[in-house]
Amino acid sequence: MTLDSAGETAPLRAVYTENSGRPMSESLRGHCLIAAKRLRDPNFYKTVVLMVEHGTDGAMGLVINRPSSVTVAHALSEHFKLPETDDLVYVGGPVEPSALFILHNSAELDRKESPLVPGVFVGSSADVFEEIVRSSAEGNPDLQFRIYSGCAGWAPDQLEGEIARGDWHSLPAEMRSIFGDDPYTVWDKMIAKVYESNRILPQPAANPEWN
Repeated sequence: MTLDSAGETAPLRAVYTENSGRPMSESLRGHCLIAAKRLRDPNFYKTVVLMVEHGTDGAMGLVINRPSSVTVAHALSEHFKLPETDDLVYVGGPVEPSALFILHNSAELDRKESPLVPGVFVGSSADVFEEIVRSSAEGNPDLQFRIYSGCAGWAPDQLEGEIARGDWHSLPAEMRSIFGDDPYTVWDKMIAKVYESNRILPQPAANPEWN
């Protein structure tokens, strides 16, 4: 579910590039894309992207390790009266930057949605978005959520081409990576896991100055 800055549902637009890549037999929905060390695009440098959709029509995901400087309370101040906390809006990607997306852990508040990852749901409607935010404001101790502005989008075959080029690694997503306390270490931990699980990849240099 997406909301724009006025609280209305917002369309999703993908950026089109030349087609290439592997067959679309394996969906990466529920996986994390980990930016390879070679990827220098400032939109995705050292990012981890949780894949929300991936199919023949293209792909969409949310960058999970880039907190913004904007608090959730401030971002939603025109729609909700929330207590000011340290919770920040995350920069979900360069596509539709005014749209807001929400991930949460409440099956009870979003019964129509199947989990993206065990224990992680994508808010499926504006009503669910509002219910999650209000429940958090009321002090629900078990509720976890993250709000993202914008997303990452790929046209058909675009992501496959980037993966074939070596821009991305992928691993199954885990709840702790999405709702963890320190998003700034997520890429380092996941890229280390990629190298650990795939010994044929070149190992990173021991001295950071050699990278």
